[in-house]
Formats: sequence, structure tokens, C-alpha cells
Amino acid sequence: MGNWFADAENIAWLLLVLHVVVGAIAVAYISARRRPATAIAWMLTIIFIPYVGLVAFLLVGFTRLPKTRREKQIHVNRLIMERTEGLDQHSHREDWPKGLSTLVTLNNNLGALPMVGGNDVELLPDYHGSIAAMAHAIDSAERYVHVEFYILVHDTATKPFFDALERACRRGVTVRVLSDHLASLMNPGRKETLACLSNMGAEYHAMLPLRPWKGNFQRIDLRNHRKLLVVDGRVGFAGSQNLVHESYNKKKNIARGLRWHELMMRVRGPVVRELDAVFVTDWFSETDVLLELDTSPVIMDPAKHLVDAQVVPSGPSFENDNSMKLFVSMIHQATDRISITSPYFVPEDSVLLAIITAAGRGLSVELFVSEIGDQAMVYHAQRSYYEALLRAGVKIFLYKSPEVLHSKHFSIDADVAVIGSSNMDIRSFSLNMEISVLIHSASFVEQMRAVEDGYRANSKELALEDWINRPRWEKFWDSAARLTSNLQ
Repeated sequence: MGNWFADAENIAWLLLVLHVVVGAIAVAYISARRRPATAIAWMLTIIFIPYVGLVAFLLVGFTRLPKTRREKQIHVNRLIMERTEGLDQHSHREDWPKGLSTLVTLNNNLGALPMVGGNDVELLPDYHGSIAAMAHAIDSAERYVHVEFYILVHDTATKPFFDALERACRRGVTVRVLSDHLASLMNPGRKETLACLSNMGAEYHAMLPLRPWKGNFQRIDLRNHRKLLVVDGRVGFAGSQNLVHESYNKKKNIARGLRWHELMMRVRGPVVRELDAVFVTDWFSETDVLLELDTSPVIMDPAKHLVDAQVVPSGPSFENDNSMKLFVSMIHQATDRISITSPYFVPEDSVLLAIITAAGRGLSVELFVSEIGDQAMVYHAQRSYYEALLRAGVKIFLYKSPEVLHSKHFSIDADVAVIGSSNMDIRSFSLNMEISVLIHSASFVEQMRAVEDGYRANSKELALEDWINRPRWEKFWDSAARLTSNLQ
């Protein structure tokens, strides 16, 4: 009996020493190159639930892609910088508002892509209309079609798109397709979609595949969230919409009557080849094949209705949180009005402080979000920020159910806007590979304002008094979910 107690005591001391060692390693390793709030969240998790917390950290605690992928990004960035030297002179720089040049320089240093003029940009707010527009563009393809979407599913809504791809293949057009590996596994229709692409002769590759037996492994929730289409380098599409039915074909969504509301844009002009440069980079990462970058001379169309645009890629293949730095800088430079649309709004501290400060400076600040959410943890986490925003004077509009407002765009003042795939949340800033487009154009912002007027008409404005008097159990879940937002 005495030996049993002695053994138990030794085991207890061993576990205590191991706990201290794990805690010490966590303090030294986790705090390196992480935001303090993130580091503290991980350290507390590991200290209080050491073994479960450690396993969780090993699975989802690393915020950068493997070194080989980051090196590929650096290599392509270098090629892009060599190719685009002097390209930034092709713009309406003389018409830029104060401060825009510093935003452009920031983006150029972070993402390697310049601001270029001579672009025609059109918003596509209709879900099925944008699919039809993309199919129409594919039908004009003569050389290649580059498709890259986080979710790509052949279904009743996307059939016109896939039919156009098949017609392009029959004409001898090269069709290259990328979609996120994990997203395809989690959505219905994967086998049918892959079979469709294979039968038509398109070349398909999964992005960020999780195949450890083949050496393909990284943090499981580092995903490629980009949405873009490029046809012959002449016309391109980008925005928030995945290529899938607006219900995402999921039984729970259909049962709840949920439909996703999106915003895409069609672009023509020099910026299209900058969109294609992002595709070329991702294709290189997944296939080790580096496609030729367009190095043809840019002929600047001086027409005033054409706009300046800059593609801003971001994600864990870069050393910086590109989107976050752009968004914070834009908010600080705003002088009159800020409009933000983000379905998942879980802002990093610097973003939240910038927004609250802007409202305190007397600016008109509005936020469009969904009344309901499809992801419970994110939904409750974002609600935890509403009170601070409302007290600061930010107007919050809840887009009425059963539609889920999934559009992602952001504008300041009268002539600067960003549209793309990036939410204003920690995941999009640090963990997802995203693509945004910065645009300088008063007419484009007017288009965006018209879209926002439609949101406002279908929303209810959140009142501070109503919000602070919501049920206590809602407050509890909102606060609890907020604690998880820094575990990234």
C-alpha cells in the first residue's frame, strides 16, 4: 500500500513538473511574434487545460504557411515587382485625395502589386446575374480561363458557369481551376463537381490540400478564401460570392430558408492582369508550375470615367497582415464618412479602436451586418462588439433574415473603396488567403452607395437601449464567444 502511495506521489510530481515545463515553453514560444491578446489566450488555455490545450495549439496555433509556400510567394513577388516597375505612373494620380498615395505605397510594399489606371469597373449585386455575367465572359475566351473560388460546386445555380467552361474546353481554350480543399470536403457535391471538371478536360487542383501522407499539411484552418475569375487577361471578376447555390445546398440552411446575398464586380483594363498575378501565384503554390506573367506594355486610356485600381492579396503566405493594415490606415485617413459591410465582424483591437476613434472625431460611421448568422461562435463573438460601437456613435444596420448578408466592402468619404473576399475579422486578417481591390473613383463609390441604400432599406437599425436590455443569456453567450476570438 505504501508503494502505491509513493508511486502515485511520484506520478503527481512528474505531472506537475511536466505542466511547469509545458507552461514555460508556452510562455517563450507562443509569445513570439504574436499579438499580446492572442498569446495570453493561448497561454491560459495551455496552463488551465494543458494537454488538450497543447494538442489544440499544435493543430491550429501556427499562423504561417510552410516555409516552401512562403518562399514561392516571395519569388513571385520579386518577379511581379520587376515586371511592374513604372506601372504606377499610369494613373489619375493628380486627382487622388490627400492620403491615398500613402495607402497605395503601403499596398505596393505589402503585396507587390501597383495601382493602375484605365479600368472599367461594374458592380454585380444580383446572385444569379453575376453567375450569368461570368458565364458570358467565359464564352468570349480565346486563350485561357483561370478560375479560383473558395467554394466551387456544380449545382442548379452554377450550371451555366460550368456549361460555359465546357464550351471553352471544346474550343481548345485552356481552363485552369482552383478551389479550397477543406471547403470542398465540407460542402455537398464534391465528387460530382470534380467529375464534371475532369470530363470536360479542365485542369483542376485543390488549394492548401490536407494530405499529410503526401507531405501536404499545415494548420488545418489556414484556408484560401479568394474568389476570382480571369478570362484572357481582358476581363476579370472578384468579390464575395462563392460558386455555389445561394443556400450552399445544406439541409439546415434550406430548412431555415437561408439565402446568401453577395456582391461581385466585373473589371476590364490593366488591373485584370494583376488579378491574374494572384492566380499565377496560387497555381505555382499548388502545382510547382509557374505560369508566364503578362509583361506586355500598358496603354493608359485617359478617359476620366475609367478608374484607378490596385489588387491587394493577403494571407499567411505573407509576413504581414496586409488587409488589416490597409483597413486601419483607411479608417484613420477618412475625413467625412465610413461605410463597412462585413458578414463576420470580429475586429482586431487596432481596427476596433480606429472605428471608435473615427466616430469620436465626428465622422458618419455605419456598419452593415446580418440579423442572423450561419456560424454560431462568430455570430455571438461579433455581437459582443456592438455595445462599444453604439456608444461611440456608430450606426449598426441588421440585414433582415432569412437572407445572410455576405458582401464584403468598405468605403471612406466620397471616392475611395475596397471590395473583395476579406471580412473585417481576425480570421480574414491573419489566417485566410484573401484578395481585395482598392478603387479610387467617385462614380464607383456612388454605385456602392446605391447598393448600401438597398441594404438599409432591408435592415433594421440597432438601438443602444434595446441592445443593452437584451436577455442575459444572450449577453452571456456573446461574452463567452468573444473570449475565443483571439485563439488564432
